[in-house]
Amino acid sequence: MFRFILSRVGILIPTFVGVAIVAFAFIRLLPGDPILLMSGERGISPERYAELQTLLGYDRPLPLQFWDYLTGLLQGDFGNSVVTRRPVLEEFMTLFPATLELSLVAITLAVFIGVPAGVLAAIKRGSWFDQITMGAALTGYSMPIFWWGLLLIIFFSGYLGWTPVSGRISLLYYFPQTTGFMLIDSLISGQEGAFRSAVSHLVLPGIVLATIPLAVIARQTRSAMLEVLGEDYVRTARAKGLPAFRVVSVHALRNALIPVVTTIGLQVGVLMAGAILTETIFSWPGIGKWMVDSVFRRDYPVVQGGLLLIAMVVMVVNLAVDVLYGFINPRVRAR
Repeated sequence: MFRFILSRVGILIPTFVGVAIVAFAFIRLLPGDPILLMSGERGISPERYAELQTLLGYDRPLPLQFWDYLTGLLQGDFGNSVVTRRPVLEEFMTLFPATLELSLVAITLAVFIGVPAGVLAAIKRGSWFDQITMGAALTGYSMPIFWWGLLLIIFFSGYLGWTPVSGRISLLYYFPQTTGFMLIDSLISGQEGAFRSAVSHLVLPGIVLATIPLAVIARQTRSAMLEVLGEDYVRTARAKGLPAFRVVSVHALRNALIPVVTTIGLQVGVLMAGAILTETIFSWPGIGKWMVDSVFRRDYPVVQGGLLLIAMVVMVVNLAVDVLYGFINPRVRAR
């Protein structure tokens, strides 16, 4: 098992370097000059422009800029924001709890709805429930996040007035954010109505972000269950007269969950990508909105560091899924 884990960790090193190269090159391929964007409409003198270029290191050749960037990463330095002058890692850690809270709610909804829906669709294969469930999953997977989010805002926030349009909590409440998770902080604050407000702000973005993972998990669960239900050991369990619930939950579902667990791990990357659009639509103060704002401002260190930190989160989660997969299926460890 140790060799299996070590081999998976070894794969992360070239992946890390590759992501660093992509992150460094991506922002520099975009049109626009960060120094001119910082100066705004006031403009900037040639002397001040040259001074800022030297100060920020943008006058050096790109290979040297990348070497400095990579050397800083090895020392745990992701650079400082050109706009705020704050360390990129500090800003990321400040905003990441908001994105993590939203992602946890989304993946929880996706798993607790998608897995049972997929199981029932497989058991009732060809029925009206199967057709409606898979049709809804295909629709949810195909639906653009920004369009789906705007529809929910118009209907539930605009027409019905049930949910807020944006933000994490009402401006009526203020309390120290001890953990960074608004649900926990609002609950321990003791302020009446704060927790309810945090939940109401989380409902729509959580549903929007959960839509695609839910559809993928439901379809994968159905496919895996159909394959397992046709195995000899399942037919043997039925022939022994075991209750249908036990046959499905113990003999079939446990084996069908192996590919489903892998699918759930892969959805972390989908959640990170979807969070960018979701947070922008709902003005959710997380790393997605932070990254979008930084791209428009050509804040090189933030975009580079943000992409790399997000990639590291995805890589760590996928490593955990690989290890868990190795525990579930011992044959994987032998490869």
